[in-house]
Amino acid sequence: METNSNNPEENILKELASKKVVKLKSFYKHTFLYAVAMILYILKEYTEVPLHFFPIQFLNGVVVIIWSAVYVGSAIDMFVSFKIFGKEWEERKLRSLLEKKNRTQKWE
Repeated sequence: METNSNNPEENILKELASKKVVKLKSFYKHTFLYAVAMILYILKEYTEVPLHFFPIQFLNGVVVIIWSAVYVGSAIDMFVSFKIFGKEWEERKLRSLLEKKNRTQKWE
């Protein structure tokens, strides 16, 4: 990531924003893969579609339950944490990190 600004707060905010975008992109990919797997699982278990080839044959109830728990956990982490740790919290945390950094680097 290329930054032309000399303002350290702006650079840190850009870095935080890019991390959020990457995290959101990863969550959407996980959502797509989870939806495809759930469709295949439902087709395999509740219809007579012959889906007994390599990766699909290991998709059973235990795997679906574990995967669903992980998916719900990642959804809570993605969306509920933004509500709990809102913009004000992020700004306070950013200010405290910058102040801590400025206190430890007095030689500049």
